[in-house]
Amino acid sequence: MPEQTRPASGGPTLREVLLSKGYLTLLLISALVGIPVSLAAFGFVSLEHELQHWVWDSLPDAVGLDQPPWWWPLPAMLLAGLLLAPVVTRLPGHGGHVPVDGLGGPPTPPKAVPGVVLAALVCLPLGTVLGPEAPLMAMGSGLALLAVGSAKRSAQPQLAPVLGAAGSAAAISTIFGSPLVAAVMMIEAAGLGGPQLTILILPCLLASGIGALVFTGFGHWTGLSIGALSLPSVPKSGIPDPGDFIWGIPMAALVALVCVSGQGLGRKVKAYTTGDPGRSAAAPTARHTAVRTVLCAVLVGACISAYALLTGRSPEEAALSGQITLGTLAANPAAWPIGALVALVLCKAVGWGIALGSLRGGPIFPVILIGAAVGVACAPLPGFGTAPGLAAGTAAASAAVTRLPVTSAVLAAALLGVDAPDTMPLLIVASVTGFVAGELIREYGRRRAAAPLDGRSRAGVG
Repeated sequence: MPEQTRPASGGPTLREVLLSKGYLTLLLISALVGIPVSLAAFGFVSLEHELQHWVWDSLPDAVGLDQPPWWWPLPAMLLAGLLLAPVVTRLPGHGGHVPVDGLGGPPTPPKAVPGVVLAALVCLPLGTVLGPEAPLMAMGSGLALLAVGSAKRSAQPQLAPVLGAAGSAAAISTIFGSPLVAAVMMIEAAGLGGPQLTILILPCLLASGIGALVFTGFGHWTGLSIGALSLPSVPKSGIPDPGDFIWGIPMAALVALVCVSGQGLGRKVKAYTTGDPGRSAAAPTARHTAVRTVLCAVLVGACISAYALLTGRSPEEAALSGQITLGTLAANPAAWPIGALVALVLCKAVGWGIALGSLRGGPIFPVILIGAAVGVACAPLPGFGTAPGLAAGTAAASAAVTRLPVTSAVLAAALLGVDAPDTMPLLIVASVTGFVAGELIREYGRRRAAAPLDGRSRAGVG
């Protein structure tokens, strides 16, 4: 193996960095931090799952209902909005970032962690069409930074982003069904290459591996469910044939259109609830933000209730993050009429878009269900099928929303389990198609938004 050359900038080689005392200490800190972070994440997810079960299963059963009635989401989401409003207007960190902005930005300051946890616990169990991944990542990064004093972080500026990424990886190591998904996500989102990539990947891999061990161990020991994104049963698939690609590619583009349209709605809702300096001279006051947050929560509940009214099915299928519905859809796709799938896609996409711009949670989990529902709805097309539709839909949806095509292919593969190797060519093509189609749709939207401004500008100059 050739000897590593010194960088042109004159800095240390990768070998020197990896063998340095400071980096070895960082690896040790990442491993140790992964334990308390993953314990806290396990407690958070278990509590969120138990609250969700109480709201949507135990409480309806206690009042003599076989399933939640169509109107159930309306008071539930009204309560979510009323509880969330003071969190986003008064607590440090405003309950975390608005989910339409992605999975999160810089590491979360430790003082903002209580608001992030509280916002997620009042939103997610009551039916908000968002997932737990973004609050988990924020909590993980904040707790990781809390483990290292602010003085030490100031003395070593590079410590905060690396340790924050490791904490996030530890917190979400099992929620996506595999610690590898968390590590790949942190790598791809960082956008690094060469030695910098290696320096970041090792703490993330170490922390995510330890996090997965803690999640798995405590899940077995306590018997508590963490509601990880998984498919206990999937339709049997084989090696993709030409028909799978003929239908899978345009279907992936359709999925991207639905998902990017939902994100566009989310950006408009964010401008309405919190204000957008690029569009208005004055942002809403805290009181306006609180009232508009409650209104948006009720609108999300109305979307969920609309699904129940249109289909006669349980509103729970369109509510929440979608893990449970995704599992039932994959296990028995024949039980879902095309009309119910279309209603699920439309109602959940609109509710997801409103929640993206106003409530708190993660953007990925619901969109995986939306992509899967589109795939199953397209399955009857000649030469297609349920298994390839499900695979292509999940990969395309994730890639279009996260803009991380490699992570999306790995996530879809983790969901499919033993069938993933055979389906991998279709997963990769669908992921790339979803990513490219999403970027083209966004660029088209930006040009349309800029065109009236350009026209008015020319008119003014003339």
